[in-house]
Amino acid sequence: MKRVGLTGGIGCGKSTIVAELKRRGIPCFVADDVARRYYDNESFLHDVSSVVGFNVVGDDGRANRKAIASVVFADNEKLAALNGLVHPRVISDFDRWCAERSKESIVFFESAILYEYGFDGLMDAVVSVYLDKAERIRRLKERDHCDTVAIEARMRKQMPDEQKFMKSDFVILNYEGNPRERQIETILDCLIA
Repeated sequence: MKRVGLTGGIGCGKSTIVAELKRRGIPCFVADDVARRYYDNESFLHDVSSVVGFNVVGDDGRANRKAIASVVFADNEKLAALNGLVHPRVISDFDRWCAERSKESIVFFESAILYEYGFDGLMDAVVSVYLDKAERIRRLKERDHCDTVAIEARMRKQMPDEQKFMKSDFVILNYEGNPRERQIETILDCLIA
């Protein structure tokens, strides 16, 4: 089985690429989706509360993710501590997920912070998705209803695109008029050959 990392900055269109890969029948592990489920666990939320310094459970009984994000993205130590809670669980879940798909020839692991936390070392190849910053900000404002300042703060916590490209085996340029499907097909041909 080839394990392929899929990464790119926030808002670059990784989810669109994952949807296309799934449409082709290729299993994709989406790290953020898996990590979101941890926030339904009372014990995990207790640990998160200790990291951020306040009770993260809102009146509705659910994690206040916006409050958590506002604290950890403003404090590198708290962000590192939170990632220390999340990332080992994600990798353990990914290993189990791969074992359940042992007959597959290729799987993808999607994470915006693949390089930042060394997940690339667990992969046989890495694909980066690129979209220019202005378009990413526009998409994120529409999708997440955030302001530019908050979006740029999150972007600064990620490795610059140029560094990702230099490290990656493949790059998908995610522009309109630049057919993603053809780029994905070319990459898959190289990986599965």
